[in-house]
Amino acid sequence: MTDAASPGTPESPADPRFAALPGRPGKIVAVHLSYASRADQRGRRPEHPSYFLKPSSSVAASGSTIERPAGTELLAFEGEIALVIGAAARRVSLADAWDHVAWVTAADDFGLYDLRANDKGSNVRSKGGDGFTPLGPALIDARAVHPDSLRVRTWLNGELVQDDTSAGMIFPLSQLVADLSQHFTLEPGDVILTGTPAGSSVAQPGDVVEVEVDVPGGPSSGRLVTTVVPGELSFDRDLGSLPAVDDLQRTEAWGSREAAGLPDAEPAEPNPVAAANPVAEPVEASDGPPTGSGTDADATIAPLSPALRAKLEAVPVAGLSAQLRKRGLNNVHIDGVRPLHPESLPGTAKLVGTARTLRFVPNREDLFASHGGGYNAQKRVFDAVGEGEVVVIEARGEAGSGTLGDILAIRAHAQGAAGIVTDGGVRDAAAVAAVGIPVYSSGAHPAVLGRRHVPWDADLTIACGGTTVQPGDVIVGDADGVVVIPPAIVEEIVDAALAQEDEDAWIAERVAEGHPVDGLFPMNAAWRARFEAEHAASAADSGERGAPQTQRSQETAALEGGELAR
Repeated sequence: MTDAASPGTPESPADPRFAALPGRPGKIVAVHLSYASRADQRGRRPEHPSYFLKPSSSVAASGSTIERPAGTELLAFEGEIALVIGAAARRVSLADAWDHVAWVTAADDFGLYDLRANDKGSNVRSKGGDGFTPLGPALIDARAVHPDSLRVRTWLNGELVQDDTSAGMIFPLSQLVADLSQHFTLEPGDVILTGTPAGSSVAQPGDVVEVEVDVPGGPSSGRLVTTVVPGELSFDRDLGSLPAVDDLQRTEAWGSREAAGLPDAEPAEPNPVAAANPVAEPVEASDGPPTGSGTDADATIAPLSPALRAKLEAVPVAGLSAQLRKRGLNNVHIDGVRPLHPESLPGTAKLVGTARTLRFVPNREDLFASHGGGYNAQKRVFDAVGEGEVVVIEARGEAGSGTLGDILAIRAHAQGAAGIVTDGGVRDAAAVAAVGIPVYSSGAHPAVLGRRHVPWDADLTIACGGTTVQPGDVIVGDADGVVVIPPAIVEEIVDAALAQEDEDAWIAERVAEGHPVDGLFPMNAAWRARFEAEHAASAADSGERGAPQTQRSQETAALEGGELAR
């Protein structure tokens, strides 16, 4: 056992965060599910190891504090064995892998479950915070121990809560080193966090967490001590997504529903297809829920300004569609969807918001077994949708199954969502319509997801009703249907549509007076001259804005003031 300190000089003293290490690690690689006891607790066992990265700025020394940010509740500790690389390893064999490990020490892989869903498995925010990787306090010489002889124990406020050995790991320590070296070079000073056994749970402000790695009767890292303190600052919604929790996150953070203070869950019906066709396991709980392909946009979407929203609410979809067509955008209509809500219901007559996207893929029983249950992509989107956003669902126009029901509609409404658009079906249709949120769908159907769909991924470019929708696109719907407006031109489109509405209203008045539509709709030069003259006079009388700026031909100017043929 040795103590280590970061090298320093009088001009550049050692950083106390890395006091237990030979220096600042170039990278920290963390393993997801790796202990049999943890796998049994989670009810799933991976076929192969999987990993994520933590920043070196998350390292802390023994005796440090860790903040639980204001507005969060699920800061979980995970006692682990940490390996410190001593010699560069690239494509090393299993037999030689341990020779590249110089030291072993204790680690606490803290994670904030409140941020797991929006991290989408990356753990960048949920596990990358300052102080989220305490290491130390001393190093054990790896040459003096067998990799299967190590023990890790964790105490919460003096009570032993984790106790396991490396012999109980699904993937031996040497395998982790050899596997990682297949993909990139492990460099001297790099740290591998090797996963946590059963017993990980939530720490509250004021709690003291201690972790020790040792060989029973032999060398020890000493106890790594961390104290949890309350944070004073919360997260800024204008900068990024906010923390969010649900019962699944609470269950996995605490370790069980009972520990989280939740009632017993209804027993799930057995899935004979899943039992007969096992698939690769979802990502381990500390790593966030499983996702499909990567996202195309960050989950944080720029909101519409109140003024822009008001203008979009004032103009009909038909008018917006006409302006989009004038600019060459013909494929911006979400076809085949109709409003489910009665337009007489207050607040549901018009849909205006920015898109948050969700994609379903065709049902395949093994994939539904791995992606359809738990905190799946569908649930994550409805938990994450923000005020003024529209959940847009790609269901391939397949209406033979519901893509949402009343519970999710209620959740979206409670979050302040502007509405929901799906080119699939809706179940509990009457109850959904009564929620009070605009919903557009291809129809009603009583079946649940597993009949036709697998919820796959979210916040990426999708196809809904025959058109492409990207996160942040502006969605507007009324009785005529739904259009998608690229955010870069939405101000231009809505202003032009409002000006056209003024013209159309004036034309309608003239037609009602008995004028024929020929030459009036659309207006010829003479009619336009009269329109602009009357519009300018009306604006001057009311003290409102002047006449709209329109292009006039020389012929129009010459005819101004002339007599209009009836």
